[in-house]
Amino acid sequence: MLTGQCLCGGIRFEYSGPLGPVALCHCSQCRRAHGSAFSASAPVQKLHFRFTVGEELIREFESRPGKYRAFCSGCGSPLYSRVDAIPGILRLRVGVINEALGKQPASHVFVGSKADWYAITDDIPQYDKLERTNDPH
Repeated sequence: MLTGQCLCGGIRFEYSGPLGPVALCHCSQCRRAHGSAFSASAPVQKLHFRFTVGEELIREFESRPGKYRAFCSGCGSPLYSRVDAIPGILRLRVGVINEALGKQPASHVFVGSKADWYAITDDIPQYDKLERTNDPH
């Protein structure tokens, strides 16, 4: 069981399913949404995900047709993204998880549009797009 929360603690959740591979996304939308060089997220199955407190505080922003980014309306913490094309999966922002993940990032994605002020210095595989084979298993 994984648990997590936003920065203010107004939203809390539990997840009892498998955590998919962690991807570090360097696209311009993720950089803007997180105010950082990249976002860190992993796919989770909605079936095993539930909010325990504060679901009414969640706001979703449609960042492109069919893609939604969710955040806490109280503190602004990014929580997850979802796409209409894959209704059973959320891409959970792993920084909101309370427990140790027990895994390292699996990939850097959208590196073709990464920030010019950030250098990737590790040996993690790099891709120009998100590999859709990384659903939880």
